[in-house]
Amino acid sequence: MKQLFLIIGAPGSGKTTDASIIATDDASITHYSTGDLLRAEVASGSELGKTIDSFISKGNLVPLEVVVNTIITALKNAPTNTILIDGYPRSVEQMLEFDNVLKNQSEVILKGVIEVKVSEEVARERVLGRARGADDNEEVFNNRMKVYLEPLEEITNFYTKENIHHVINGERSIEAIVADMKNLINDLLK
Repeated sequence: MKQLFLIIGAPGSGKTTDASIIATDDASITHYSTGDLLRAEVASGSELGKTIDSFISKGNLVPLEVVVNTIITALKNAPTNTILIDGYPRSVEQMLEFDNVLKNQSEVILKGVIEVKVSEEVARERVLGRARGADDNEEVFNNRMKVYLEPLEEITNFYTKENIHHVINGERSIEAIVADMKNLINDLLK
C-alpha cells in the first residue's frame, strides 16, 4: 500500500524545496512536484505537453483530467511506498476528483495534507527574488496567488473534516520547516 502526503502552499512557500530535501534525506520516500510532472510533459514536446504549456505559461490551471491522470500514473509507478506530492490540489474540483479516484482504489491511501503557510508578502518576495523562468513576474505571481487563495478555505475545510489537514509555519529556516515536516510525516506513518 502506497502512503501519500500532499504538500500545499502558496507560490514561494518552499513546499517543493522542503519535500525534495526530505526525499533526498530518506531513500524510503519519493517526492513529486505536480509542477515538475507537468513541466516534464511540456519539455517532452508531446501534444499533451503543448496543451499543458498553453495553461502554465499564463499561470492558469491545467485541465482536471490531465493532472489527475499524470498524478495517478506517477503514484502507481513510484519506487517507494511513501510519496510526497507538492502543489496539489490547486482547486476544489481537483480535490474532489482526486478524492473520488482515491476512494475507488486500494493501492494508495492519503495519510496527510500538509500546508506550508506563508504570508502573501513573503511569497511575493521569494518568487520575484528567484525569477527562475518566464512565469516568475509580478503579473503572473498575482494570478498564481489568486488561483491559490480562492479555493484554499474550502480545501482546508474538506481535509480538516477528514482529520488529515496539518499546518507548518513556512516563515522560518528551511532546516526548521523540514525538521517539523519530517516529524509530522513519521508520526502519521506510525
